[in-house]
Amino acid sequence: MTMETETPDRNEIQPRLKSLAQRCAAFNKADSRRAVFQLVTTLVPLFLLVASMFALMRSTAWLALILALPAGGLIVRLFVIQHDCGHGSFFPSRAANDLCGRCLSIFTLTPYGLWRREHAQHHASSGNLDRRGIGDITTLTVKEYQALPPVQRLSYRIYRNPVFLFGLGIPLYFLVLQRLPWLHGLPASEAWKSVLALDLAMAVIYGFIGYAFGFTELALAAIPIIAIAAAAGGWLFYIQHQFDDAYWEHSANWEFQSAAVLGSSFYALPAILNWFTGHIGLHHIHHLNSKIPNYRLRECLDAIPEFKSLNHLTLAESFRCARLKLWDEESHRLVSFTQAG
Repeated sequence: MTMETETPDRNEIQPRLKSLAQRCAAFNKADSRRAVFQLVTTLVPLFLLVASMFALMRSTAWLALILALPAGGLIVRLFVIQHDCGHGSFFPSRAANDLCGRCLSIFTLTPYGLWRREHAQHHASSGNLDRRGIGDITTLTVKEYQALPPVQRLSYRIYRNPVFLFGLGIPLYFLVLQRLPWLHGLPASEAWKSVLALDLAMAVIYGFIGYAFGFTELALAAIPIIAIAAAAGGWLFYIQHQFDDAYWEHSANWEFQSAAVLGSSFYALPAILNWFTGHIGLHHIHHLNSKIPNYRLRECLDAIPEFKSLNHLTLAESFRCARLKLWDEESHRLVSFTQAG
């Protein structure tokens, strides 16, 4: 969807998808120097902010809480880096990607091995109506919703309510559900190793920090940072695939490149938010070629201007997408409950 720039007709876009994918391949190459620089410029300010929060907690708690906002933004940036590591795109070496991704789990609270495999399934099935439920926001069709009994309709309405989804649901997922091997896109027997390893590492590292500096101070610093990062990250993931004329098809008609480009938004954020989010708003490019590291996504956009007119959303425009709840298979659009009738 776009309100500021009209998206070309899908019939015009689809014949060009193969060519666009080939042109994107020029930006696949990871750069160790840029990767290390991005890590340093994210971790150093995060450590300084958290240290300042601990120092201010007893004397000026309100100021410490204000610092949680940029600290939460830096956790989002670290998550994007970890996300790139999972795709094998952040460093040239797979070993370096895996090491970095696992270390960053301590900050993002996300089991690297589990998330990497779930996210790969998301890329392989995004927009496929027959393969929903792995690494995505649960989305029902209009007919599926209308066929539900009243209690299940209410449950779905609560789930899709932005206050619940971003204020409670997603933070709960990061804080609690990711500590458990169940309720994921993999069998618990396959998820257990990744989950348990991170849980043990977190218990040791955060246990030491709490012992050294105070568990109350640790909780007062960590909880708002995690809540902000989870809500912001959850909104990013939502808006990347939940917009008016997104892409959903059944398996018989589903096609990877079409789902990647037509089913992912170009979230045109202000420069400072692009920095905090690692340009992940250029999501249509990322889904078309997940081997492009986040620090090269902007280069790809500038080199291939066709992407600028696809699914363009500004920050102000994006908030209107929170009203979208159901996929209408007849109009091929996401619609609100009111529009669904």
